[in-house]
Amino acid sequence: MTIRVGIADDQSLVRDGFRVQLGLVDDMAFVGEASTGEQAVDLARRVRPDVLLMDVRMPVLDGIAATRRITADPRTAGVHVLVLTTFDVDEYVFAALRAGASGFLLKDATPEQLFAAIRVVAAGEALLAPAATGHLVRAFMDRPGPGRPDRRRFGELTAREREVLLLVAQGSSNAEIAGRLVVSPATVKTHVSRILTKLALRDRAQLVIAAYESGLITPGG
Repeated sequence: MTIRVGIADDQSLVRDGFRVQLGLVDDMAFVGEASTGEQAVDLARRVRPDVLLMDVRMPVLDGIAATRRITADPRTAGVHVLVLTTFDVDEYVFAALRAGASGFLLKDATPEQLFAAIRVVAAGEALLAPAATGHLVRAFMDRPGPGRPDRRRFGELTAREREVLLLVAQGSSNAEIAGRLVVSPATVKTHVSRILTKLALRDRAQLVIAAYESGLITPGG
């Protein structure tokens, strides 16, 4: 299966670089680019890429607002937004995750890291690299934000679902969770799907953030 990838960044050199890298692998295809947030939304609606690489700081409409429009639009329900960030500088990545982004990628990532990130997000397993996830979540939790989610929804989870949720929040993939719990990856996928439904969340990125916001798991815990 070929993963269709779009790129939204206001720097032509960045777009060109990612496009060249995508041409190095057989299972991905570059399907379009945008230089503003508005163009990114239009690209998502017209082309509906499987994964849209999204810069945060763009003219006309920033990446956060563009991500929010894309994830809220039924016409682009299958588009997974992968935020491009400079990590230490781009504080807006947290707002992007709240807006529905499926994950994040460092702009200085190697081609191998880029390909792995795209495959993970396309498969629905957001939040990349446990070490980076932990760093971002700790910083995220130190920042002021809206009230914490209603913990009563977490009370609807079964013991097994709660166990799966904790492992997801720690950055484990479905395969890693399956090995840890001695079940099949398909079973893990079913558990994750049920958790998302019960908590009324869109994807694993929001699931991880919600787990920390609710106090169900704490940074470093």
